[in-house]
Amino acid sequence: MRILDSHAHLDDALFDIDRDELFESMAQSGIETAIIPGVSPEHWTKQLDVAKQYACPYGLGIHPWFCEDNPERALVQLTDKLNSAIEDPYLVAIGECGLDKIRKDNWDGQIIALEAQLTMAQQLNLPVILHVVKAHNDMLSILKRYSLPRGGVIHGFYGSSEIASEYIKLGFKLGIGGLILKTNARKLKTCVAKLPLDSFLIETDSPAMTPQNAADPRNTPLILQSIITEIANLQKKSSVLISEHAFRNSVQLFDLKLILI
Repeated sequence: MRILDSHAHLDDALFDIDRDELFESMAQSGIETAIIPGVSPEHWTKQLDVAKQYACPYGLGIHPWFCEDNPERALVQLTDKLNSAIEDPYLVAIGECGLDKIRKDNWDGQIIALEAQLTMAQQLNLPVILHVVKAHNDMLSILKRYSLPRGGVIHGFYGSSEIASEYIKLGFKLGIGGLILKTNARKLKTCVAKLPLDSFLIETDSPAMTPQNAADPRNTPLILQSIITEIANLQKKSSVLISEHAFRNSVQLFDLKLILI
């Protein structure tokens, strides 16, 4: 099986103590790479250093948690960083960006930053990595006003079948992660059981979203096989088939053909 983590913050400081060992364990487990999303100007330098050292594809963006009420300065920095990296084949997406109503004290800034990054995705012909928490109706309303030629992924999806269908109609894929391993995630499990094979990616959001009863308090890409197994059980298909489609979907969405041999 070919496996990759479509969303992992492997530049996080929690991995500073054993990042080499983690990548070795990933390789031994058949995990070929991970896509590292960007979150803010203050984090991009380290993110890009880690991506380069371990040959990981990456996105550049401003996460809603790091949006200011007036995000114009950060957006100028993002434009400059994207322009300097645009010829890099490892730059594969805009993001992580999006909307998060749990952190809605900066809601106006989130909207401004999201719409600016959707415009950048249009202009640069890149997919977007979207973070959406308690804001699916708001996000869908905004996305319907944009024509995004490469679509994107709704990372960490935890919605209903109806919401999933709306995103899929707009050309988006759904990032399915460790939440699927929660015993009480009934709505998500019901949704995932019905998803078309070409509609989802697998991800971990490492080091966040650690599954229940995990041995390591950090989440890591090493749980991907468990996610694949759970999706296979829900869809009543083989793990090999689920893995093949998830891998193919990621390669197609992020155009990874040139960097994955």
